[in-house]
Amino acid sequence: MRPLEDYLVIDFSQFLSGPSASLRLADMGARVIKIERLGIGDICRTLYTSNLIMNGESSVFHAINRNKESFEVDLKSKEGCEMVRGLLKKADVMIHNFRPGVMERLGFDYPTVSALNPTIIYGEISGYGTAGEWKNKPGQDLLLQSVTGLTSLTGNADSGPVAMGLSIVDMLAGAHLAQGILACLYRKAVKSEGGFVQVSMMESAYDFQFETITTFMNDGGSLPERSQQNNANAYLGAPYGIYQTENGYLALAMGSIPQLGNLLGCEKLEDYAEVSEAFEKRDEIKTILASHLLTQTTEKWLSKLEPADIWCSDVLNWNALMSHDGFKVLNMIQEVQMLDGYRYETTRCPIRIDGELLTSPKGSPKLGQDNEKIIKEFITHTTVNV
Repeated sequence: MRPLEDYLVIDFSQFLSGPSASLRLADMGARVIKIERLGIGDICRTLYTSNLIMNGESSVFHAINRNKESFEVDLKSKEGCEMVRGLLKKADVMIHNFRPGVMERLGFDYPTVSALNPTIIYGEISGYGTAGEWKNKPGQDLLLQSVTGLTSLTGNADSGPVAMGLSIVDMLAGAHLAQGILACLYRKAVKSEGGFVQVSMMESAYDFQFETITTFMNDGGSLPERSQQNNANAYLGAPYGIYQTENGYLALAMGSIPQLGNLLGCEKLEDYAEVSEAFEKRDEIKTILASHLLTQTTEKWLSKLEPADIWCSDVLNWNALMSHDGFKVLNMIQEVQMLDGYRYETTRCPIRIDGELLTSPKGSPKLGQDNEKIIKEFITHTTVNV
């Protein structure tokens, strides 16, 4: 058995943050039922982030909602709300990521739900918390990256603000919510108590920067300065960065500049003997290094650096990564199948438990595909408003 088998999760959330949390719970064995709006469903079904439509819906929806069930319901109707209350009475976990006030208006706020089911674990994700003047701002990933300073850490000094190429704040908030839910499920198993887990994207994005923010707060409030050349971390000195070679790119982490110069055959680098110079003169050092690395291939440089235990790496795209034996041995790709037979490849859960991979052949649900089964199993009403 997987650790969360026999646990029931009722998931009102949509887009990425909340669904990423329920996906992880599903991977660990929980049964996840998505509550989806009548005729519309999760907005992510039609939020096309690329020109790839898979089986009539967004590729993003399929990636984040595999291994779940769909219950299509009209939450504006008395009957629809009553059916959902029937589900919540039997649930172990409830998740939502609506703006503050929405669940109160629908009648599914924490006090109301916990009165229905005192041992339920109620998890919510907001954009900016539930208090203050920002609480009703849209909790969208790019906006949260921008307002929390994340965009000031990536790119070179003259690049201006640079966003990460992933919905990183969504994923962080989802991971934090899953962590809180798991902690409360443990307490529930021990003490039969429910719990209320709250995560905001703002706090998740801020916590993500704990290393750099701690340095900032204890360094007289001086803002981090990205290097002009090959920046990868505003608080780390040379050689830290990604460099172009004769035929590709090479990533270099921390290391002794004179040692690097000796290994690479670059005499100019051997002059920087003082450890402090790696930061104080990082642009100067990186400029020399960048010019030198252009003279040979990535493979040539790796053959010199790796035997000396220098922290370095090739820089791969997805095609190169997925064809590499180092990736293949992990079995990170799985094929899943939807109810109508449509198959697609996606990632698996990155966690192993007791040496076993957490995979599932079950793809994402069609809108409302599980209504009949869920009603028969959980709800006594015979008529359905769908």
